Amino acid sequence: MSRGSWIFILSLLGMIGSWFGTVLYPQIQLGRMVETRTVPDGQVYPVARPGLAAQGREVYRSQGCYTCHSQQVRQEGVSVGLAITKVGTNQTALVEAILRIAPQWRRDQVTAGLERLPFQVMDGVAAAEAERARRPLEAAGATTMVTVRPVGADLARGWGLRRSVAADFLWDHPVMLGSQRVGPDLAGVGSRLPDENWLLVHLWDPQIHTPGSMMPPYRYLFEVRPAAEVASQDALLLPEGKGPGPGKVVVPRPEARALVAYLRSLEAKAPLFETPVILPAGLSGTSALSVHAAVERP
Repeated sequence: MSRGSWIFILSLLGMIGSWFGTVLYPQIQLGRMVETRTVPDGQVYPVARPGLAAQGREVYRSQGCYTCHSQQVRQEGVSVGLAITKVGTNQTALVEAILRIAPQWRRDQVTAGLERLPFQVMDGVAAAEAERARRPLEAAGATTMVTVRPVGADLARGWGLRRSVAADFLWDHPVMLGSQRVGPDLAGVGSRLPDENWLLVHLWDPQIHTPGSMMPPYRYLFEVRPAAEVASQDALLLPEGKGPGPGKVVVPRPEARALVAYLRSLEAKAPLFETPVILPAGLSGTSALSVHAAVERP
């Protein structure tokens, strides 16, 4: 066989291999995805975005927002801990057991924590240590839970409750993951910034809420009208001195309201089997509990 024939065959095999790797395999892996069930309530996820938010997705794309914002919360690892979910009948013995296995706590802190369950006794320990610590707590009558909490810089910044997964983008075409983070990640912006007026003000003038922001103003998504011609509920609520002048108000165009509807729909907080979700902190203890990857035992 001539050298030219070998070159042709090898080139053809390379093209076929590339097609399998970049087209067919991703289609097999992701192209047949369907809605899944959340954990633990079993709700269908994801659902298609409502009409106004779907329109706003096109505004987001047309304005090139994805060039400066990403939509992919990253996770760097997990932190294993131990929590108490039920106290039992012998609280005195339980307090003593907690103080022995977790000496960083004061007695008054433990007593207060047991009144506002779940109480995170330990966090950031090895799985074996958490399992060993269960025994004296269960001997004192408590019900315990080994927790697995996702950790990472994105989660610490509050950009999301969990890492982003493929299911989050099932109904988005195209998927706008973004490649830069000139601005913050927006995967969970609808949860952390749900206020419509705040987002509209940020589009009008990013410096109002975020001094020093590199984001340009999108004032062409708004109209300046005489105040007498506009109903109060239609006008943008701006801080004093930030408006267009006496007798005038700012009115968002439909494109601005649609864009904000899309941003508010970006939550990506549903607890899924493949990724744990942090419940709201502040119940008690040093951190929140995770919905899944937690093993409860009386």
